[in-house]
Amino acid sequence: MTTPPYQPGYPQPGYPQGVSDKSKIVAGILGILLGTFGAGRFYTGHTKIAVLQLVVSVVTCGFGALWGVIDGILILVNGGTDAQGRPLRES
Repeated sequence: MTTPPYQPGYPQPGYPQGVSDKSKIVAGILGILLGTFGAGRFYTGHTKIAVLQLVVSVVTCGFGALWGVIDGILILVNGGTDAQGRPLRES
């Protein structure tokens, strides 16, 4: 058996359909400005990572905030996904 060719407009098995309603710019800015609190990850729906960012920042007396800043920059440069795996929208 062979896999049928890709057809635009039809969802492919194993891939989420569409683009997220969350903005890449908002997620990146939140990550840079409020990365200590995991705000960018809470915004995109990644609550486990957001809570982990918050705990690391508290345990390291604020030095863990660097994780949020780097995460925000990476989201702005490379994009990211929401909790359902859909790519964040550009605007």
